[in-house]
Amino acid sequence: MANVSLPTPVALAGGALCLIGGYLLGALTGPDTPARATATVQSYDASSQRLCLTGDGVADESAAQDGVLCGTWRRSTDAGSPRQGQEFRFVTVGGGSASSDGHDPTTVIYGDVVG
Repeated sequence: MANVSLPTPVALAGGALCLIGGYLLGALTGPDTPARATATVQSYDASSQRLCLTGDGVADESAAQDGVLCGTWRRSTDAGSPRQGQEFRFVTVGGGSASSDGHDPTTVIYGDVVG
């Protein structure tokens, strides 16, 4: 058996192609990430962390009733409380049909004020 060795640049280029190919394969076949939507803050109650959003961004949400999405707000930073009329970028988890008061306790809204 003969020893076969590749020049270093060829071996590095081959390794880079393998890494790029693996990344692209993972990006195309991996799980879908939730799409972030943008809406307007209708109301926020700091004591219960109940956030209600309105606008075009809530139209596709299953828990929205009459164009309003309400749920429990969770955030990653302590940037302060949202105020009525502010633009809000969000992702929802859970959700279903809202109760008679328009609040679905199983809907969790992750996001924060834009800008």
